[in-house]
Amino acid sequence: MKIADDVPSVLSALDRPNSYIGRSVPRPNLARLTQGRGQYVSDVVLPRMAHAAFARSPHAHARIKAIAATAARKAPGVIAVVTGAELAKVITPWVGVLTHLKGIKSAPQHAIAVERACWQGEAVCAVVARSRAEAEDAAALIAVDYEVLPAVIDPETALDAATPVIHPELGDNLTFERVLNAGNADKGFADADAVVAATFLFGRHTGVTNEPRAIVADWNPGDRRLTVYQGTQAPHMTQNLFAKHLGLEEHQVRVLTKDVGGSFGIKVHIYADEMATVALAKLLKRPVKFVADRFESFVTDIHARDHRITARIGVKNDGAITAFEIDDLTGIGPYSVYPRTSGIEANQVVNLVGGPYTCPNYRARARVVFQNKNVMCQYRAVGHPIATAVTEGLVELAAAKIGMDVAELRRRNLYPDNAYPATGAAGLKFEGLSHHASLGKILKMMDYAGLRAEQAKLRQRGVHRGIGFASFIEVTNPSAAFYGVGGARITSQDGATVKLDATGAIFIHSGVTEQGQGTESVLAQCVASSFGVPLERVRVITGDTDNTPYGGGTWASRAAGIGGEAAWQAGKALRANVLAAAASILQADPTALDIRNGIVVDADSGRERMGLDEVARVVYFRPDTLPPGFQAEFVVTRHYVPRAWPFAFTNGVQASYLEVDTRTGAVKLIRHWCVEDCGTVINPQLVDEQIRGGIVQGIGAVLFEHCRYDDAGQLLNATMMDYLVPMAAEMPDIDIGHVVTPTADSELGAKGAGEAGTAGAPACVMNAVNDALRPLGAAPITAMPIAPEMILRALRQNHPYPR
Repeated sequence: MKIADDVPSVLSALDRPNSYIGRSVPRPNLARLTQGRGQYVSDVVLPRMAHAAFARSPHAHARIKAIAATAARKAPGVIAVVTGAELAKVITPWVGVLTHLKGIKSAPQHAIAVERACWQGEAVCAVVARSRAEAEDAAALIAVDYEVLPAVIDPETALDAATPVIHPELGDNLTFERVLNAGNADKGFADADAVVAATFLFGRHTGVTNEPRAIVADWNPGDRRLTVYQGTQAPHMTQNLFAKHLGLEEHQVRVLTKDVGGSFGIKVHIYADEMATVALAKLLKRPVKFVADRFESFVTDIHARDHRITARIGVKNDGAITAFEIDDLTGIGPYSVYPRTSGIEANQVVNLVGGPYTCPNYRARARVVFQNKNVMCQYRAVGHPIATAVTEGLVELAAAKIGMDVAELRRRNLYPDNAYPATGAAGLKFEGLSHHASLGKILKMMDYAGLRAEQAKLRQRGVHRGIGFASFIEVTNPSAAFYGVGGARITSQDGATVKLDATGAIFIHSGVTEQGQGTESVLAQCVASSFGVPLERVRVITGDTDNTPYGGGTWASRAAGIGGEAAWQAGKALRANVLAAAASILQADPTALDIRNGIVVDADSGRERMGLDEVARVVYFRPDTLPPGFQAEFVVTRHYVPRAWPFAFTNGVQASYLEVDTRTGAVKLIRHWCVEDCGTVINPQLVDEQIRGGIVQGIGAVLFEHCRYDDAGQLLNATMMDYLVPMAAEMPDIDIGHVVTPTADSELGAKGAGEAGTAGAPACVMNAVNDALRPLGAAPITAMPIAPEMILRALRQNHPYPR
């Protein structure tokens, strides 16, 4: 079922009276947050709470010969100074591998470095003091005697025989390698009328969340329980990891996640300094707080991207794509990040390249190598922007080579909308996508023909504008095929507990978390609709491992599709229970009743029979008046996990219209469009703003953001003065449209939408820059971020990549 309205209608199964599905409603937490009454980890203050600060290595690779901490221990306010060797007696090291990534390897990583520091910024000693300022002052007094070791910086040389091996016990610097051969790529290239090759470079960048990573750990030796206040996307995951490495049972650990100031995938991992903080709390038997400052965030928050991909596409003169080939090399720092590993992004790139197209011939290799830089791992739209930029960059270069319009070449190769279910060349299984409907809609939204005419007229006046497209697919609603099959205790299911209280209000406890993306609103809409109450009568509780069903949290655009479905089903089940109680009170048939707007009514006529408060009063306080043997159940828990498909793929297309100043190399973004198909749209405003936010992050990757290292492994721009992020004044107007192809794997039919914007934006901006420069004979730019000097080099026909 495909619907191409801007505000999509919904499936009849969801079309309940007073339904909130498909409506833009205010967030339940909006007033509290806009009044400055959010509760972040930084706001947590506990009795006897101490603060942790870390002495960090200034070297990319160095042996720790000795640590002189006497002066630090004598500093004002200091409670303890703890080295890595001392803390290793409290918390065990970990290894970030998954069994389904065949051959992946990594060395054990400690909470604080024990013998060697393997990147600039790795913690080598901890100071715990009465205040953060006192802890930082004391940390500055720690003198570490380092033996500087050779650093492996460039992934291109990481596997050379002459390059030192960072972890000799592993044999080499190769973390993970995957090779894929589908169809017959050699024949595909031989049959092509044109073969286009390019090298794509993707700079490192990081999440730059408004709220940095933060944690408070409180070990209570009296009841032998650890309570952790943490800004995390996955509380149940971190509960398991803290328990495992501290030698505790999971029930001895409670993780509380209240308000979180943005995550973008940064806060879905476990970090060494967070592990150190919980270990320090257990060691010292008192609460310990750690809040990263911005410099620490730059050198310890995971980085992402940093791929170098050589790629080819074969195409016939009629536009038929005959083959794709890629060779991907990426450096991930000295350790594979725990527990999700640092091999997933490269694996995703292999899976996703060529994904929207019917071409069966595909050859790919991905190599992941260790290096002495900050660790790399999953960040918003894992692998998608890379695969999309490579695929769509090749498609537009091929179109230029054979002289075909870029939209027409896509029309001839995208999977037909009636061809599903289908299996892609990389083995991905697609339930139902809408590439052609999406492309047709975006061409209409942007007035493609008119825009091309305007572009041609402006070129005659020396104004160089470009139009670029990017079709994409997006992984959402992941099943156990993502992590569970590899042995990670990261659940793919989620649960919702819904209860009716004694006043007729509804409470929902959910395993997904609110990171600022509107999860609370979506959950409230699902329950209010399936149960039948006004939205303001629903209260949402998330982020508490003691009080929410076991769930996977928020990642891979799963909150609405998985958490929302669990909430929907729980609301339905509770409605049935409440109607059974109401029917026994009214001496009616429960199937003849319904709940609408918080009132029990006759289902056929809508005649009001009794309020929920009265039903609750009888059940809670006068159960003696109910029929013998009848027991009302006003608390219901339901779980949901995708089963029919490993992933619920979404799709879409983006377009960019921009202007390049050929004198300065500056890029001005004029307009941006996105048409996206995320299945049933629960809250149109939230979906659109998620897409817009993702597009802005994608624009940051293609034009601004870059973690720059020198040859010694020193991060050169670890401040907001030097690290460029996209600002509002630089962003274009962003128009959003929708096509709706619900998944049949759930009753809601909802898929994810959180990463679609980030997936396609870098590719279409890159293509638009090249479209603007192509008439000038410029060399294609296939590296990002695209700096003005790269554009000027391309115009001079020099190699556009930064050295």
